[in-house]
Amino acid sequence: MLIELANHNDDIRRLMEKGYALRFDSAHLVVRDIPYLDSQKALQIGAFVTKLEFIDKVRVKQQDHQVFFAGSPPYGLNGQPIPNLAGGPTSLTLAHSDVVVQRTFSNKPSSGFTDFFDKIEHYVGMISGPAIELHGANPLTFRVDTEAVKGSVFKFHDTLTSRAEIGDLAARFKNEVVAIIGLGGTGAYVLDFFVKTPVKQIRGFDGDAYHVHNAYRSPGRLEEKELSQGKADVYRSRYENFREGVHLVRKYIDRSCAADFEGVTFAFVCVDKGSARAEIFELLLGLGIPFIDVGMGLTRNAGALTGMMRATYYSTADGRKVQQMGLAEMSDDPNDVYRQNIQIAELNALNATLAVIRYKQIRGFYANDNGAHHMLFELGGLKLFTEAFE
Repeated sequence: MLIELANHNDDIRRLMEKGYALRFDSAHLVVRDIPYLDSQKALQIGAFVTKLEFIDKVRVKQQDHQVFFAGSPPYGLNGQPIPNLAGGPTSLTLAHSDVVVQRTFSNKPSSGFTDFFDKIEHYVGMISGPAIELHGANPLTFRVDTEAVKGSVFKFHDTLTSRAEIGDLAARFKNEVVAIIGLGGTGAYVLDFFVKTPVKQIRGFDGDAYHVHNAYRSPGRLEEKELSQGKADVYRSRYENFREGVHLVRKYIDRSCAADFEGVTFAFVCVDKGSARAEIFELLLGLGIPFIDVGMGLTRNAGALTGMMRATYYSTADGRKVQQMGLAEMSDDPNDVYRQNIQIAELNALNATLAVIRYKQIRGFYANDNGAHHMLFELGGLKLFTEAFE
């Protein structure tokens, strides 16, 4: 619920993005990790709790200028109770037992509080100011509340989505199970993009080992211990702290691998061998799974590289029709310049970008004006060509 509130209330979003440890609890906003001084000037940690008055299911407003406080009476640097804090002892039942309300505070400036951000900042200044000055305490802990992200695949608050106010669009991915076949240069960037997309699950497949040349055409850092490990193992270790639902397997995919694709709603084919692509196409088309195939064709021309990046969409309805157009290579070309391991990270990233943008158009996240089943980006002229059914 907290994420939903942040998506629709700018003041709560600002509190979250600034670093306050927020929680939604029993129709109240809880701000944890609030430092203050006790009567001996020792550092203590409390929490503010403020009532949320719902305008509708997701928008809220202040009910009054008061806050509840979980903690003992706060003191100033002079060893005296902080003045001008009306209110007194009280109790409030919350769902989480780690925050126990003991009192209320009431200190209303003459102009009142504009919103929850203004209100919390005001009380933090009064209550935490002495502790910040004496002990260097910091109320901005960015501490993730596991309950706040319950139901989310991410292990951190997705403040980018809330900041852009596109939570409703991002929700369109919540039931998606995406398969990425091939975690080489382009496939690795597709994976990186999807790790940051709130799809339910990502399944990745690649039977190859990770070598130095892979680091030059894929995202992320390189650690020497990763060399000669499986690509699937390397990327799993890189992303496991970011989100749930990333299942990467060291395996080659062919038409016999139907069990690996049970529940998959969309796939990306990111292989550079035509023979492997032919096997994968038969698998996905037979299972009725829509997919995008990517490809890159490069040649040397007057001492420079030129060529095309391709992203072709095979829908459930028209996949066989697109296959018959022969837009993707289905046999191996021993003279392919790309297969000689030229390091072209920016082209891999561009190829992945075209594919992921097209997928997000299909799912309604981006506008989809022409419904293209085929996209070609021409490198020399920086031109994008698209084809769509009439």
